[in-house]
Amino acid sequence: MKSSRLLSILLLLQTGGRTTAARLAEELGVSVRTVYRDVEALHAAGVPLYGDAGHRGGYQLLAGYRTRLTGLSAGEAEALFLSGLPGPADELGLGRDLAAAQLKLRAALPPELRCHADRMRARFHLDAPGWYAQDEDVPHLPQVADAVWRGRVLAVRYRRWKEPTDVDRRLEPYGLVLKAGRWYLVAGPGPRTYRVDQILELALCEEESDPPADFDLAAYWRRSQSEFHAGLHRGEAVVRLSERGAAGLTGAPARALADTGIREPDGWIRAVLPIESLDHAHAAFLAMGADVEVLGPPELRARLAGTVRALATRYAAAR
Repeated sequence: MKSSRLLSILLLLQTGGRTTAARLAEELGVSVRTVYRDVEALHAAGVPLYGDAGHRGGYQLLAGYRTRLTGLSAGEAEALFLSGLPGPADELGLGRDLAAAQLKLRAALPPELRCHADRMRARFHLDAPGWYAQDEDVPHLPQVADAVWRGRVLAVRYRRWKEPTDVDRRLEPYGLVLKAGRWYLVAGPGPRTYRVDQILELALCEEESDPPADFDLAAYWRRSQSEFHAGLHRGEAVVRLSERGAAGLTGAPARALADTGIREPDGWIRAVLPIESLDHAHAAFLAMGADVEVLGPPELRARLAGTVRALATRYAAAR
């Protein structure tokens, strides 16, 4: 809608300063001619907007001009209140700041949007960690966040899973990621990913460090997660699944079922599923009980058969 686009132009200029018509058109997904018409409409509405010609030209707002938040839609107002996670903000030492910011935002909203936002906050609650996850102590998180923000090198004592477990590292902070209730520090050299709760000791160095100019934290995280999941599945198992067994699959096995599953005459589904290791697959398929039959690899089928025989003997014994 044109009214929404006009507000977007105002906000882009308010937050980004002088901007060319071509850049505005790219951001809004419209033609440069449409941007010209929108700018004329803003002029007619009394918005103090002017443009400079030339290579370094562009549109900008008169210094000091600010627009209020009256252009928010109901959905946008709801999303803003839904996006604030009080738990992570508290862990970063920003709990009071988040509460104050939401209070100011609420006060700036028109009455009808304030009602929408209040309803959203009353009806929805976000709890990031998964079930059965223990609350982890992350005493160094505020210092790590401060180092990320200020671009300061960290000297840490870090506990890893392999020997030697406790190592000293010099880290150049690139960014922080919250995944399923757990904080991760992405840092150079590398970059590499470190669990913040595994930092045993920490010292803030005087040396300054900024991420490379072309580093994209979100893109790095997506790529590292993809590589992690790809590395988990190092083998395959040929299985037959009942309807209930097939319905219980999630993640990569569920996707593999959709790609390779073939329904057989008895109603069961034959498929090739990825497995991490024989040990992991043994435990996972055993947990599915009679809803799965493993056809291969032979070592996995033999291990499962041996476990089932042992269980049958144990439960058949008189008590």
